[in-house]
Formats: sequence, C-alpha cells, structure tokens
Amino acid sequence: MSTHAATRTGKKARDYVLMTAAAIVMFAPIYYLLIGSLKPSNKVLNGFAGFIPTDLSFHNYSAVFSALDSGATGYFGQFFINSFLISLVIVLGGLLVNSMAGYAFARLDWRGRDKLFLVVVLLSIVPFESVAVPLMQLMSSYRDSLIGQMLPFIVNPFSVYLFYTFFLDIPKSMEEAARLDGLGPVGTFFRIIVPNSKPAFATVAILTFLTSWGQFLWPSLMTSNPAVRPLPLEIGVFSAQTPPNWGQIFAFGTLLVLPVLVMFLVFQRWFVQSVAGSAIKG
Repeated sequence: MSTHAATRTGKKARDYVLMTAAAIVMFAPIYYLLIGSLKPSNKVLNGFAGFIPTDLSFHNYSAVFSALDSGATGYFGQFFINSFLISLVIVLGGLLVNSMAGYAFARLDWRGRDKLFLVVVLLSIVPFESVAVPLMQLMSSYRDSLIGQMLPFIVNPFSVYLFYTFFLDIPKSMEEAARLDGLGPVGTFFRIIVPNSKPAFATVAILTFLTSWGQFLWPSLMTSNPAVRPLPLEIGVFSAQTPPNWGQIFAFGTLLVLPVLVMFLVFQRWFVQSVAGSAIKG
C-alpha cells in the first residue's frame, strides 16, 4: 500500500471513529429515555446501571394512561389531539404564509423590500421569552382557546429567512419560462417554485413541528381550562408526585417524543437533502 493510500485510509478510519462517538453521545439520552420508561422507578436513576435493560415492562405506560383518564385530570387522548391540532395548523399555515413571504423577498422587486427584510432578520433573533408577556396581553381575548395557542406562531421570521435563502438558488430561467407560458407571480410560485422546493418545505415543517409540539411556556400562560391544554403541560402531573415516579415520567416523555420521530421519518429524505445542500453551499 502506498503512503498516500495509507494516509487516506487512516483519515477515513479516524472520521468513522469520530462519527461513531458523536452518534453514541447523541443517541445515549434517547436510549436512556426509552429504557427508563420500561423499568421500575427505583431502577431508572441508577448511574450507568440505568443503561442496562433489565426488568422491562409496559407498566409505566399503562400507569400514564390511567393517570390521565378521568374528568378531573383530563384524558390523554384529549391532550394529544389538542397538541396535534395546534401543531398541524401552525405547520400548514406557516408553510403557506412564510414560503410566500420568502418568495416575495427573494424573487419579487418592490419598494422597501430590503428594509423590511432587515426587520424580519432582526425579529428572528428576538427571544420569545422577552415578548411573551406583552403578547399575552394582546391575545387576552383568546385565552383558553386553541386559536390563541396557534395564531402567534404561524408567521415565523426564521422560517421566512430559510425559504428566502433556498429560493435564491432556484434558476431564474425557470420563472422566465413560466412567465412566457402566461403564469403570474402566484401561478409561478405554486406551479414552479413549490414543486421544486420540497427540501426547504420539509426542513421548515420538521423544525416548526418540533417547536410547536414541545411548547410549554405559551400554553402555561394562555390556558387554565384542561379542555384546551396541550400534552406537554401534563408532565406536571407526574413530576409533582412525591417521591417522583421516574419510570412514569420517562414513559410520558417517550410518548411526547414519538410524534416528532414519526414526523422526521416521514420527511427525512428531503430534510437530509436540504441540510446537505446547505453544507455544500457553505
């Protein structure tokens, strides 16, 4: 084997070792969550022994469903549906509104575009916690409603920016050909731009769903009626136990994570394409 080939093999082996180590570090918390959800509470927080799969059962899951199965505590299915509806509307509404805004900033010429886009970029770095209380006052008429939990999050400056950067790379010749066929800006957007931007839409859908599904601060400010509460707020039912039942807390956490994993598996092909494309563009 030549020196050059040996060096290349050594670099490849090093890369595999680093990637394997990174994968183990990232997957370890998820594995710990899954295994902990299947173990008795007194064996969950047990150091490295907590990683060993012993005494596994689905008792913690049945205990979670039993704890949220009455009119006094609310029903697990009811909280799940609330979370699903809120996330679905935010994702679908956000894809429509934010993609159209990104297209207007990236491909249309209009007065004040650059200044308004600067405002959008600045808004994307404002922490939500800093505006949560003023926003709660503005939305006071929508307290204890699903609309109040959806409406403020449909328009997302960061999503607008992601669409903007993706649309900039679409060849202008495609739009010019569409216009020669008689399509206006709206027709060009829906018949040319959208079908060629699946990676961008998949990426924004996953990131938006991840954020909206795990919302805790905003629902805790806006809801007091269990009928409209989303699933994440109900983790308080289990964390408030004395002593805490870690097996049930981990089971609830697993049920909370599963929809996000399903969402990622559905859109992973386009999501990976988008991330890989961003890395290549550097």
